[in-house]
Amino acid sequence: MFKEFKEFAMKGNVVDLAIGVIIGGAFGKIVTSVVNDIVMPPIGLLMGKMDFSNLFIDLSGKGYESLKAAKDAGAPVISYGAFINTVLDFVIVAFVIFLVIKQINRLKKEPVPAPPDTKECAFCCSAIPIKATRCPHCTSEQK
Repeated sequence: MFKEFKEFAMKGNVVDLAIGVIIGGAFGKIVTSVVNDIVMPPIGLLMGKMDFSNLFIDLSGKGYESLKAAKDAGAPVISYGAFINTVLDFVIVAFVIFLVIKQINRLKKEPVPAPPDTKECAFCCSAIPIKATRCPHCTSEQK
């Protein structure tokens, strides 16, 4: 059983998938950092020094100053600022994946079509071998 598992785990596709998952996780962290640390601060500045990660709706009605204060008090909140950041994460990841797939598809070589092995009889329009000198269907002589 261990031998079968080892064969399965060492197949190219499984190893490639594992590497892809690890790289994808690391890439996700990079994108999250880009959104939270680079993209959102200028947007927040343009919108009046707004910190998106601290945007929330307090469902208890007590009026907490920050999301942290509301969560520390155990108040029910809707953290829509975190949701905005997550949506931006997704859009950036989806766009980057789109660009990568587009480049991979561009680099793929299209298979060269095989040369034809038949030709059409000029008289009866039947398919005949390229090297044929007579059509087997109508017996006409081919050029």
